[in-house]
Amino acid sequence: MLVNEILSLAVKAIDDKRGENIVALNMQGVSLIADYFVICHGNSDKQVQAIAYELKKVVQEQGIEIKRLEGFDQARWVLIDLGDVVVHVFHKDERAYYNLEKLWGDAPVVELEGVLG
Repeated sequence: MLVNEILSLAVKAIDDKRGENIVALNMQGVSLIADYFVICHGNSDKQVQAIAYELKKVVQEQGIEIKRLEGFDQARWVLIDLGDVVVHVFHKDERAYYNLEKLWGDAPVVELEGVLG
């Protein structure tokens, strides 16, 4: 599966569980970790876990390997590593604190309007 398809799949799964303020950063040339970071948040522990669970289910159904999943039980910052796409699902209280968008401010923001329709 192409990286753009994985990115689209992840964003749609997050949106299906009403993930808030979904942002995708193009990390190519900025970081060696991944091609894209997807950042979003949920308003409660349960919502953060629901978003992470949905994403895990959807990508596994497509045969995409989850290289790493961390933070699910605490539901404050769940990291889901899909290889070229790394998803960060924050609890709303943690998102502003870590402010990954600012930390990786030199990474271009990906337009998601076409993905979310």
